Amino acid sequence: MWLRVAAAAGSGAGAGAGGSRAASGAAAAQLRRRLEGELEGIRGAGTWKSERVIASPQGPHLRLAGGGDAGILNFCANNYLGLSSHPQVIRAAVRALEEFGAGLSSVRFICGTQSIHKELEEKIARFHQREDAILYASCFDANAGIFEQRLTLYVWHGQALLTPEDAVLSDELNHASIIDGIRLCKANKYRYKHMDMQDLEAKLQDAQKHRLRLVATDGAFSMDGDIAPLREICQLAQKYDALVFIDECHATGFLGPNGRGTDELLGVMDKVTIINSTLGKALGGAAGGYTTGPKPLIDLLRQRSRPYLFSNSLPPAVVGCASKALDLLMESNAIAQSMAAKTQRFRSKMTAAGFTISGKDHPICPVMLGDARLAAVMAEDMLSRGIYVIGFSYPVVPKGKARIRVQISAVHSDEDIDRCVEAFTEVGRKHGALP
Repeated sequence: MWLRVAAAAGSGAGAGAGGSRAASGAAAAQLRRRLEGELEGIRGAGTWKSERVIASPQGPHLRLAGGGDAGILNFCANNYLGLSSHPQVIRAAVRALEEFGAGLSSVRFICGTQSIHKELEEKIARFHQREDAILYASCFDANAGIFEQRLTLYVWHGQALLTPEDAVLSDELNHASIIDGIRLCKANKYRYKHMDMQDLEAKLQDAQKHRLRLVATDGAFSMDGDIAPLREICQLAQKYDALVFIDECHATGFLGPNGRGTDELLGVMDKVTIINSTLGKALGGAAGGYTTGPKPLIDLLRQRSRPYLFSNSLPPAVVGCASKALDLLMESNAIAQSMAAKTQRFRSKMTAAGFTISGKDHPICPVMLGDARLAAVMAEDMLSRGIYVIGFSYPVVPKGKARIRVQISAVHSDEDIDRCVEAFTEVGRKHGALP
């Protein structure tokens, strides 16, 4: 039902310059009451998400709006390699903006493809050692693009992938974008227990009655900091004649000897069929996502993928950022390699202090607390000590598994990490999380 906008300009309160207009009528009033009730329920459950306003570039040190000149240490960004404010990345964005404009005002197939888009797609494919790649506005869109067409994609020998005759097997803790994409898919759906290879094998055995099978998993899981057992997944996929798809948003750029991700880290680059990932985290942090894999798959996505066909092209400045970030990665693996020591420093010191840290060897370091209100109060107290972290609770994570998620960046110094651990120890003792 359409909402009627109140009266003509100048009539009624707030209708003048700078004012706001409210929809009128019984339907609009009913909608407002329902929305306000829903919002009150979120507040009452203690799951309201406030947005702190940052008044500085993204980086290990931030300044909050209204916080004066006092800087705080940022331990909650996906800025894994510290490239969001890297001088060369910024200069590349400015050059692309000046040379190619602010945007394309078009989707790709009409008049929205510039040379820099094709160059970035070729660079992504080369980085992952795949045949081709396709850009999206986000990795959420890339995941929707893979699954929403029922994956009727012709990868090899003219064989259609994931029609109602086929099956997709998904880890129960996969990212929401994978879950939502699979919901749109018409294939038979199986959900296996988190990183449980016995359960996956049982599901694969049951799925043998279907024509084709695809195992879908995050490479690294963003809430728990654990890494998918890709070697075992690929072995099972080979045993039961299945394909493997991975979402590498929290792996691209820093996992593996050259930062290519989980498949490189675990030595199975030739066993994974499809990779989706993001440009909005380690690779400059601006925006954008992509799919990389067999060229026939990418070609068909350009013809059929709705998020690709009906979304504007990535802005030139974003393309410039990501392209330079990939250049820096392919020139040297030093930045990617620096992550391991910093991650180990934080994890070992926090464990020694008495905290339980979920996951293993990943810069996502969830400090497990259990209680939602404890996580929220401790996060606020950490901010008062100049450390910016965020508490996570249900429905983002399961009930009883609230945590503060800490994320290590290559641009954190040892002193930054030690200061964070000291603040956690003080706050933990204050609130009874530590003896």
